[in-house]
Amino acid sequence: MSFPSKPPMRDALVEAAFRLFLERGYEQTTVEDIVTLAGVGRRSFFRYFPSKEGVVFPDHERRLAEVTEFLSGSDRDEDPVARVCEAVRLVLRLYTDNPTFSVQRYRLTKTVPGLRAYELSVVWRYERTFAGHLRERLADRPDGALRADVIAAAVVAAHNNVLRSWLRSEGEGDAQAAVERALDYVREAFGDGAGPDRQDEDVVVVVSRRRAPMWQVVREIESALGPGTEDR
Repeated sequence: MSFPSKPPMRDALVEAAFRLFLERGYEQTTVEDIVTLAGVGRRSFFRYFPSKEGVVFPDHERRLAEVTEFLSGSDRDEDPVARVCEAVRLVLRLYTDNPTFSVQRYRLTKTVPGLRAYELSVVWRYERTFAGHLRERLADRPDGALRADVIAAAVVAAHNNVLRSWLRSEGEGDAQAAVERALDYVREAFGDGAGPDRQDEDVVVVVSRRRAPMWQVVREIESALGPGTEDR
């Protein structure tokens, strides 16, 4: 997939905004302050960002578009859970590709309730995108919509757990390896063929007399399970 590179003016606005946030504080910084430091007009700011909150999360709209395109390009016979796990890696790289900026933003969002609320809305949009893809692919399964929502929530929880730990450690460690371990639990629980409707395990009930000898009970079990059971 190919997306246009970020324009220099956009980068200048982000850099100016975070410089002011760190020097003055988020609440004390205005859009006017940001455009003045960046040396651009106010109209230029709103060409790239819908609000002051938007400049704190400058790449999420672009990454959400990438994730949506990535999911829509999957084959019909591809495991949808595996595809969503792949999409989560795209989201994580948004942070790990620029650790310094990601850690600065993490510190900022911890101190500004409005930014935390904005961040939660961004996370919700990713989760709804994952759930929408899964709902489409699992529509023919029992409780397909419910399963899709549960899997999407589990994938986001795995990602967020790793991301928070990585940010708290100041961006140290291999976050990609950590998210793979977390996603392993999701794939194991919900991967193709897993779930309440799996048919790979049978339950066999054998009724026998209370005082029947053990060899007879074993023979009845072997008979119920089918030929070759005695070799298992």
